[in-house]
Amino acid sequence: MEPGTMRERVSDVSLLPTVRNFCHQKNCCERVVINVSGLRFETQVRTLGRYPSTLLGDPCKRIQFFDPLRNEYFFDRNRPCFDAILYYYQSGGRLRRPANVPLDVFLEELKFYELGDEVLSKFREDEGFIKEEETPLPKHEFMKQVWLLFEHPDSSSAARIIAIISVMVILISIVIFCLETLPEFRDERDISLPIPPHHNRGNTTHILVQRSPFEDPFFIVETICICWFSFELLVRFATCPSKPAFFKDIMNMIDFVAIIPYFVALGTELARHKGVGQPAMSLAILRVIRLVRVFRIFKLSRHSKGLQILGQTLKASMRELGLLIFFLFIGVILFSSSVYFAEADHEDTNFTSIPEAFWWAVVTMTTVGYGDMSPVTVAGKLVGSLCAIAGVLTISLPVPVIVSNFSYFYHRETECSDTGQYDHISSCPNVSCCTSNSLEKEPLEAGNNVKLLYTNPNSDLLDGVCLIDRGQLEPLNLAQPTHLITQV
Repeated sequence: MEPGTMRERVSDVSLLPTVRNFCHQKNCCERVVINVSGLRFETQVRTLGRYPSTLLGDPCKRIQFFDPLRNEYFFDRNRPCFDAILYYYQSGGRLRRPANVPLDVFLEELKFYELGDEVLSKFREDEGFIKEEETPLPKHEFMKQVWLLFEHPDSSSAARIIAIISVMVILISIVIFCLETLPEFRDERDISLPIPPHHNRGNTTHILVQRSPFEDPFFIVETICICWFSFELLVRFATCPSKPAFFKDIMNMIDFVAIIPYFVALGTELARHKGVGQPAMSLAILRVIRLVRVFRIFKLSRHSKGLQILGQTLKASMRELGLLIFFLFIGVILFSSSVYFAEADHEDTNFTSIPEAFWWAVVTMTTVGYGDMSPVTVAGKLVGSLCAIAGVLTISLPVPVIVSNFSYFYHRETECSDTGQYDHISSCPNVSCCTSNSLEKEPLEAGNNVKLLYTNPNSDLLDGVCLIDRGQLEPLNLAQPTHLITQV
């Protein structure tokens, strides 16, 4: 080798300390290797130390996963999830779920790496989960069991049976509400039901048999249903842990509204038979109350996941529904005014005013098209064509967002409904975890000449690793550096 070349290389090496400054502070720039199911990651110790209470941030927790032969930490876990978890340490708290990772799998990984309840709660909130409030329970044991029996169908088999009975009673009540309006079962003395026009044709005289309303089979079945609804509501009210919270629950308000019409109608009927009260007022009240009975169908939402998903979808899509109504309102005003002036010169026009044209505009924009009102002139038909096209575009814009919300809530419900017990693979059962109070470890089985690696916070080696022989700590001799085995 030429002397000049050697001189140049020596000069180049002498410049290295000036180019790069080496950090001698302990646990500052030291790097650790993390192997996740064969995919190796490398980061700095101080990056993991930003969150010392987590599994990776606490040396005493992560030591049980250390492989001394390869000088790395090995986790037999999901690989795509670890990208987001490592980025959580690097970014200082930003957690983003990978698109190709299911929600339940990612939640399981977050729990394994012990990121904390606060991180889990924030992640659930970002994913659209409704914040689960801690459900209070009655303090008395008997009242607690009764409350669980009627309020939580998933608490026991008896609670499921009561829930099934409640659903059957609701369905029977709705069927009775519909059947009693059929002409074959209709009671002519019931003034709360509208009389069909064809019943007034002819001169046939109907002789009404004086019969007590309490003998009506529909009334008897309705009474049985109301008795069950009232009993269920009273039991839940008597055993509820908080009376104000009970009245604030919308489901309890629906249950209360479902039984009120029966008692009001019963009182009105008894007053009418005694000649108390005005017949016209009694008729209006009875028909309104009979209409309110149809809201019993919302009682099914207490036992139906589908109705609950629909309610969550509508709640999350209120902005899109508002935009849809606003767009329809603008279109109705615009096209009803246009068709009114376009059909104004026609003698037999149905569009006598702009408010009269509102119905036509709504039916046309929603693509229903009853045909009861239609333009005749060329200008009116042109306005009708534009109205139909605008209606299709107006409805199609917000609907995909609503469908997307429904799909999200539906898949989230189905993904998180898996209650099966799965045991994930764990670390080696022969390795005991290190604690912060003691460094006493049981030595692994090895030869007499094999030295094992354990964590020591006072060590100057990589990531606090020091050498022990047969379970005893060896004094470190810095004059004779020890080489770590990094590969097999």
